[in-house]
Amino acid sequence: MLALVTAGEAIFLLPFAVPRIFRPTLLEVFAIDNLELGFAQAIYGVVAMVAYFLGGPLADRFSARWLMFTALVVTGVSGAGYALTRSLASLELLYGLWGLTTILLFWAAMIRATREWGGGDAQGRAFGLLDGGRGLVAALMVSGGIALFAWSLPEDPATASIKARALAFERVIWSLAAFTTLVGVLVLLWVPARDEDEDGDAQDEDRREPEARGGWGDALAGVLLAMREPRVWLQAIIIVCAYVGYKSVDDVALYASEAFGYDDVEAAKLGAMAFWIRPVAAVLAGLLADRLRASRMVSLAFVVMTLGSLGLATELLPLSRAWVLAMTVALSCVGVYALRGLYFALFGEARVPLARTGAAVGLISVVGYTPDVFMGPLMGALTESAPGAAGHRLFFLVVAGFGVLGLLTTVVFRRLADAR
Repeated sequence: MLALVTAGEAIFLLPFAVPRIFRPTLLEVFAIDNLELGFAQAIYGVVAMVAYFLGGPLADRFSARWLMFTALVVTGVSGAGYALTRSLASLELLYGLWGLTTILLFWAAMIRATREWGGGDAQGRAFGLLDGGRGLVAALMVSGGIALFAWSLPEDPATASIKARALAFERVIWSLAAFTTLVGVLVLLWVPARDEDEDGDAQDEDRREPEARGGWGDALAGVLLAMREPRVWLQAIIIVCAYVGYKSVDDVALYASEAFGYDDVEAAKLGAMAFWIRPVAAVLAGLLADRLRASRMVSLAFVVMTLGSLGLATELLPLSRAWVLAMTVALSCVGVYALRGLYFALFGEARVPLARTGAAVGLISVVGYTPDVFMGPLMGALTESAPGAAGHRLFFLVVAGFGVLGLLTTVVFRRLADAR
C-alpha cells in the first residue's frame, strides 16, 4: 500500500501541485495570464476525458504494476521539458502528454488496486488511507519544494528578480521530476502481485503480466452494464461537484497574492497548508465512513465545503487578517479533502462488482472529472475579467453552488441505494 500511496500522488505533482502552489511564479516565468494557463490545463482535461474511458477497460486487462511504472517514468522524464522551456505552446503540449500518462495508464489501475486491497468491508478505510497517504506525500514534497524555492531566492523574496525566481522555479521542477521517476522504479519493485490479479493469486504473475486478461468485448460489456445503472451516474455527478471543490484550491495562492498582497513565498505557504489538511481529513473521513456509511459522510463533507467556499466568496469575514483567511481556507479544505477520500468508496453502496471496477471507474471518471476541462478556463475568465478580490470571490461563489448540487445528489444516491 505504501508504494501505491506514494505513486498515487507523485504522478500528479508536476501537472497539479506546481501550479497550485507556485501559480504566481509560474504565470510570471512563462509570461502568461491565468486564462491562458486555464486553457492549457483544459487540454489536459479534454485528453483525460477520452483517456478515462479507455483507461478503465485497460486496467481490467493489463498489469497495474506495469501500467503505473510506465506512467510515472514518462511523466518524470517530461519534467525536463517543464524545466527548460518557457512558452505557452510547450506548456500545452506537456498538459496533453500528462493527460495520457496520468489517466490512460495510471488512474483506473490505481483505483482497482485500492479496491482489491480494501476487500469487501473496508472500502472507506482503503480509499481514505489512499487519499490521506497521498496528501501526506504531497504535503512533504510541496513543503520541501517551498523550502528549496525560498532558499534559492534572496533574503527578501519580494525584491527577487524574474531571473532569480525562474531559476528557483526550475530547481523545484527538477527535484519533483526526479522524485516521480524514482517512484516509478519503486512501483515496479514493490507493488505485489495480489494488487494486480483479479483472483488475488500471484502464482503466474510473471507469465501473465505482459498479456491481456480477457477480451475487449468483455470490457465493453462491463461499460455498457455500468451505463445502465442510475447510481453510477449519480456517483459521477457527486464526483463532478467534489472535484470542482478540489480544483478551487488552485486559486488559493493567487487569491492571497492578488487580493491581499502576499509575496510568492507567503502565497505558496498558504497553498501548502491545504496539503497538510488533506491527510488528516481524508483518513478520518474514511474511517468514519466505514462506521457511519460513506454517503452520509459525503453529505457532511459537502456542507463543510460549501460553508468554507461561501466564506471566501463573501465579505462577511475579515479575510484581510491572515489568520481569518487561513482558517476559512482550512474549513473549505476539510470538506474538499474529506470528499476526495470518500467518493470512490461509494462503489460499495452502488454495488459495482469488483471485476467491473475498471469499466465503472472509466465511465464515472469521464463525467466526474470534466472540471479538468472547464475549471481552469472558468477560473481564468473570472479572475482576469474582475481584477483583485472581486473575480476570486465570484469564483468561490460558483464553487459553493456546486457544493449545494453535490449535497442534493448525494441524498438522492442514498435513497436509491436504500431502495435496492
